[in-house]
Amino acid sequence: MTTPRKERTGVLLSRAAALIVVVTVVGLLPWLSGRDPALSVLRARSAEQEPTEEALRAVREQLGLESGPVALLGNWFGAVVRGDLGRSWVSGGEVLPSVLSGLGVSLALMGAALFLALVLACSLCARTLIRGARGTLDTNGGGGTGAPAAALAALPEFLIATLLMVALSVWLGWFPPYGWQEPRHLVLPALALGIPAGGLLGRLAEDALPAVFAERWVELWRSSGCTPGRIGRAALRRALPAVLPQLGLVAVGLTGGAVAVETVFAVPGIGRTALGAAESQDLPLLQGSVLALVLLGLLAGLIAQTARRWMLGPGLRDASLSLPARRPARAGRLRVAVPVACAVLLVVVIGWGLLLDPLYVDTAARLGAPGGAHPLGTDALGRDVLARVGHGAATTVGIAVLVCLGSYLLALIVGFLPALASGASETANAVPPVIAGILVAAVLGPGPLGASIAVALVSWPALAAHAAALVQETRAAGHLTAQRAIGSPPRWILLHHLLPAVAGPVARHAVLRLPGIALALASLGFLGLGAQPPAPEWGLTLSESLPYVERAPWAVLTPAAMLLLLAMLAVSLSTLPAPAAGRGPIARVRARALRPERSTAR
Repeated sequence: MTTPRKERTGVLLSRAAALIVVVTVVGLLPWLSGRDPALSVLRARSAEQEPTEEALRAVREQLGLESGPVALLGNWFGAVVRGDLGRSWVSGGEVLPSVLSGLGVSLALMGAALFLALVLACSLCARTLIRGARGTLDTNGGGGTGAPAAALAALPEFLIATLLMVALSVWLGWFPPYGWQEPRHLVLPALALGIPAGGLLGRLAEDALPAVFAERWVELWRSSGCTPGRIGRAALRRALPAVLPQLGLVAVGLTGGAVAVETVFAVPGIGRTALGAAESQDLPLLQGSVLALVLLGLLAGLIAQTARRWMLGPGLRDASLSLPARRPARAGRLRVAVPVACAVLLVVVIGWGLLLDPLYVDTAARLGAPGGAHPLGTDALGRDVLARVGHGAATTVGIAVLVCLGSYLLALIVGFLPALASGASETANAVPPVIAGILVAAVLGPGPLGASIAVALVSWPALAAHAAALVQETRAAGHLTAQRAIGSPPRWILLHHLLPAVAGPVARHAVLRLPGIALALASLGFLGLGAQPPAPEWGLTLSESLPYVERAPWAVLTPAAMLLLLAMLAVSLSTLPAPAAGRGPIARVRARALRPERSTAR
């Protein structure tokens, strides 16, 4: 049996292995991409210079490329130990000052975002905490803020950044849209990063608190005359250890989201530095930037785990903290109507747009306002926005379906190997999706294929971890022990008991992740790492229209609204109650297990 100490050691080793793998892949990028590194550097330094053999040879000699990738990577690792990140291949300057400068900006931005996230999370769960402390909370129904919190958590950072820029900078003029010169420039980027992080933490806390208030000690304390304030503080301390591990994931999300947010607001942070280095194949600068981003995520996860162990105390330090499950709430008409309305609206807009030509250019109607000829206006080239949104669904949602299906099938296979699933999940949690997109795009080049692979790399581990947990639980069930005792073959148990118990719940999990996968693909398209012009992909369409947001906000708001509908669809599906316990696949499996004579007859 694995001890908690061994589990913690395995987590640290898996994260260290993830860091080494990521840095190694970054070091081999110029050779993995199949392009001449000397040619990429020469073009980044001067696009006008002729790439003659003499010029390329001079670049190779200057950078030491002739020694090969292994020797170059080994030298870089040795220099990192001495605190030297090398010199930029493009500018020739030292990498360490650039990384430290960008890291300082990003740390200030992430610190402000984390503060806003905590404030928002406290606001979302305050009502549940107060009602629970006073004894007026329905511990089965929750506090009622789960759906709003989930809605905020589902919004991608680049979409929030775009909406904030349009509303607070362009329309109201309260904050500057670009730059990093004064404290006012910090507000919008921090909000864009902090809102989804606060929504996630608020939802987790709101889900954990009703289960805490349902425990017997709460009623005992209340009958003993304890004040609501004391009960609330104790309940919060009881629920926080279950939420604290998610702070590490939130920090990883902040590092990944910082790349998009810094790009939108032109913030000179480490994320924007990494993206620029990947585009120019400035290997030393890219290595240093990615190393800093991954270390940020790993450090935040380690701090969260340490805080959780401290809050649990020595008595519970080696025990897993579990909270009692709540009965699922009944699905009201509004809960069912929201996903239906979102789905219908998406289908109508997409179907209408599919009837139009997304590539037709009308130069006389550039940045045209919505009207009879163009119901949603035109973009900077005079192309119909409705047509591009309709045809972009095939790229954004269609590819997301394929990625989701591939992740689901791979998760079912890997889920039967719990150790591998756990290690893969830890590795994926240490690498933000945007960083995976940067690395894959540097190897395969920007495009739908590279974006799909990048999103798939960080999508399947969560499903595999879910499948592994279900496999482990089902294998330990009493009815399977009975099946083995009566001589049922392993193949029969696998096909008729394990797979039915695992495939259904993981499939529902995968469907709930489908809009999130589509949003992740859109974020890579927004950063230029996914579909390329003139493809009508939603993220790319939004990115192309962003420079003209002051003159034609409809060209930005239309793809943003489609992405927002996707996020709302994901939220509404995730908040629907699961199937009743007596109707689910596990219940059917257990019912069949009560008829062993039928099983053995086959």
